[in-house]
Amino acid sequence: MLRNEGDRLTRVIVCTPREEYFEVRDLEAQNMNEVADPVRAVEQHDGLKALMKTFGAEVIDVPELADHPNSVFTRDVALCTPAGYVELRMGLPARRGEEGWMAGILDSLGVPEVGMIEPPGTVEGGDVILAGSVAFVGTSQRTNEEGAHQLSTILRTMDYEVRSLALGDSYLHLGGAMSAIGPDQLVCCADVFPPGFFDGFAVVQVPHRGQRPSVANVICLRENQVIANAAENMETIAILEANGVTVHRLDLSEFRKGAGGPTCMILPLQRVPEEGG
Repeated sequence: MLRNEGDRLTRVIVCTPREEYFEVRDLEAQNMNEVADPVRAVEQHDGLKALMKTFGAEVIDVPELADHPNSVFTRDVALCTPAGYVELRMGLPARRGEEGWMAGILDSLGVPEVGMIEPPGTVEGGDVILAGSVAFVGTSQRTNEEGAHQLSTILRTMDYEVRSLALGDSYLHLGGAMSAIGPDQLVCCADVFPPGFFDGFAVVQVPHRGQRPSVANVICLRENQVIANAAENMETIAILEANGVTVHRLDLSEFRKGAGGPTCMILPLQRVPEEGG
């Protein structure tokens, strides 16, 4: 299971774009910027899968959900916890239905369900970052207060301290402004979070103003080893590397067209602490 986003990634669900990601009839309804190039998107996704496998992760590649272009962004539809998965409820109406699709996949893998977000609550996985004893939860355009309350109640039964933040319009999800880069290390955007929000964590700050919406969005492979989108986050990459973080640079520009950052493309099922950690 998964308690800390900063632990070593060992099992993950992805969804390679084959057809649905390119069959976008209404960009605004799907919250996409433009239709991606099919050849380049598959090449980029294959590169992501190969890199995660290099680091020892089992990569489970599931088929897209029919009529759901955003199903390639597996992060948002469920949350894996130490006890099992929480079935979330999408804030974007066009994504409703993906929750049950992913729940069926997780059930088939033997992952127990430990909770569900009920209407009128909404929670998307990009607004939740589990960091050991702390769960960071953002309320946003996609995660409302009722959904955050329901999720917080579930997470507190697992002994998480929940720290919540209401995001402004600059970030679609909390994960655009912060990510784990180790068991007790985070990267975050400066001038976004209140004092004390990251107490107990080492923090690397990156600029907020004038940056892209996923400026602090990276995938943690293991402590101080991350994946970043080199097509948009070169300043973040430089800052991380100056702070001793090894950054594996991938061109994920075809998924930025779908308004997604690196973490949006994966649903982590299992992370394990490093030996001796």
